[in-house]
Amino acid sequence: MAGTGADRVERDVWWQAGLITLGSLFRVAFRLRFEGLENIPLQGPALLACNHISVLDPVVVALAPSSRGRTVRFLTAAEFFRRPLIGWGLRKFRQIPIRRGERDFGALQEVGGVIRQGALAGIFPEGYLGTGPLQRIRRGASRIALAGQVPVIPAAIWGTQRRWPKGGFLWTRPWRTCVALVVGPPIPAEGEARDPADVQCLTERIAEGMAACLERAKVVAGA
Repeated sequence: MAGTGADRVERDVWWQAGLITLGSLFRVAFRLRFEGLENIPLQGPALLACNHISVLDPVVVALAPSSRGRTVRFLTAAEFFRRPLIGWGLRKFRQIPIRRGERDFGALQEVGGVIRQGALAGIFPEGYLGTGPLQRIRRGASRIALAGQVPVIPAAIWGTQRRWPKGGFLWTRPWRTCVALVVGPPIPAEGEARDPADVQCLTERIAEGMAACLERAKVVAGA
């Protein structure tokens, strides 16, 4: 299935503006290294699952697919959409609201359906900001992928925590630190979202894929 028009960079004015402003700033502030971008489809639905070690991660994760003409629609906690300024920005960039902790199958089907229409969606399946090591991967990403029958693309980022870790922004050398994002091969969503065994199996495969990407990202970033 081809991606929807608004999920292409060249057809999304707000995304292009972000690439020119924030994207350019990040390319100046960091030495960005992307590996495995060929694993991101040029069109069609997929769920990009990445680790989360810094508040800077979403921008870097979004920049990588942009080089292949894709925009990323992050799954974002629904409560943020109700905040005046933040909610306005999330809607303009067409992010996808999701109720945290929600296991209702109807809600999962709704989110999965949005992705299945052709979106490249992004999710941080650890569920919270980590300190470096890969945390436990929660089952929400698997449930959504199975509900929408869309592949999961594992990924990992390393280096952003050197500038802005969980504890806050750091003014430390090197001033232009290296940040790496490694993308692994797609994992097909096989099974049913209602089946705990299928959900667990996919979750384990996602965790393995992300772990492999993280080890490689550390090498690329010169950890």
